[in-house]
Amino acid sequence: MTVTTSSLPIPAPREDGRRRKARRTREALAAAALELVLRDGPDEVTVAAIADRADVARRTFSRYFGSKEEAALDFVREDGSRINALLRERPAAEPPLVAYRRAVACWLTDRDTPASHHRPEIRALLALLDSDPALFGAYQRIRVDAQEESVAIVAARLGVDATRDPRPAVAVDSAAAVLTAALRMWAGSAAVDDLAALVERSYDALLAEAAHAAGHEAESARRK
Repeated sequence: MTVTTSSLPIPAPREDGRRRKARRTREALAAAALELVLRDGPDEVTVAAIADRADVARRTFSRYFGSKEEAALDFVREDGSRINALLRERPAAEPPLVAYRRAVACWLTDRDTPASHHRPEIRALLALLDSDPALFGAYQRIRVDAQEESVAIVAARLGVDATRDPRPAVAVDSAAAVLTAALRMWAGSAAVDDLAALVERSYDALLAEAAHAAGHEAESARRK
């Protein structure tokens, strides 16, 4: 059998040495920040201590992160990037809310690139958010950045201008809020173990509430 060049799979681009080194440095700093924040508490951790723990110069930290909180929460950025990559791959026929939900489901159940919640320390850090304003603020900024990218992806899928059409932002903000609510519940309760199942239940709850509200509005309109 003759195999043509066009039928062969296209290999993924290789990571060059410089990018690989930068990625590893970022990962080392993020891991050090997470470890120290959980061990000593956010207020007791310094950027110098993080750099020292990661075995890099203090100035190197500033090339990758703007704050110790941002470094400790780098897994949130990674998760957001992964969800958006999966969102881009969803079939064009899927409505935005369904596409986001399924992208999240793929992220949570991906065995090749496991979501961050599989790491035991992540639950502990998420549980700290409500008690530390700086940590919570950094978390919100990272989430907003990821959601802005999601809105742009959904707008492109719909072929609309997100500054004029509210549908991309409404779909993304609603879907992302469901994920955030499930994560908060999971982080705050040892009785909740299966995050993927909780997220699915949470999306079901959103759809059921939306259907109930739509039915109520329709009934109210008929009575007028």
